[in-house]
Amino acid sequence: MKLRELAHSRTGDKGNISNISVIAYDINNYEKLKAAVTAEKVKEFFSDIVKGKVVRYELPNIGALNFVMYEALGGGVTRSLALDMHGKGLSAALMDMDIE
Repeated sequence: MKLRELAHSRTGDKGNISNISVIAYDINNYEKLKAAVTAEKVKEFFSDIVKGKVVRYELPNIGALNFVMYEALGGGVTRSLALDMHGKGLSAALMDMDIE
């Protein structure tokens, strides 16, 4: 199944750092998301883009995970020649991740 079937996303970016929040539609699916969407899997999913570390923060009270990805935006939005190197583009891609 695709991640988008269980969650939606919000993002932000600052300089060369992007953060992606993965928010369960139903809080009862939070534990499933927590097990399926690890920092290591997110780093692997974005291996061509994210050059730094990926840190996951857990927010169980709201059924969300927040991933902070370092060295993720090609030097930053104003420094990169890539098209749409904003966090919102990365969140749309992450929602296409296959999970079990």
